[in-house]
Amino acid sequence: MSIEKGRAYFRALGIEDRVLEFDVSSATVELAAKAVGVEGARIAKTLSFKTPEGCMLILAAGDARIDNHKFKERFHMKAKMLTADEVLELVGHPVGGVCPFGCNEGVPVYLDESLRRFETVFPAVGSANSAIELNLDELYRYSKALDWVDVCKLPA
Repeated sequence: MSIEKGRAYFRALGIEDRVLEFDVSSATVELAAKAVGVEGARIAKTLSFKTPEGCMLILAAGDARIDNHKFKERFHMKAKMLTADEVLELVGHPVGGVCPFGCNEGVPVYLDESLRRFETVFPAVGSANSAIELNLDELYRYSKALDWVDVCKLPA
């Protein structure tokens, strides 16, 4: 089960007690924000994209949207999301619980600048009813992010 992979990841870091599990779904930004009790923008959603090597993950603020022009400029390819089946196979977590914690080895992770507006954010931990509150330094370190990128746009 994916939540167990996420929990094991944080157990090895000594912070499993910070993992939140809910009796309700947190599979979407709106549901996660309601479950956690924060504005939707503070949910760190994990977006999964096809790459020639397989896939990559980009964590972005809950209110951010991929800007196709910025994405293509940064990664030199069109932004194409994985299907639900591809997400489970390539990332190792199901849609609704996708996160960079305890996912398959070798999946590159990037953090979008849209997250920098917040001191802490809430990414999922591998299931559609989980989250963990992390500051940005922790998010960068624990996600094993390769870099900060600017590939999203915020609502007007």
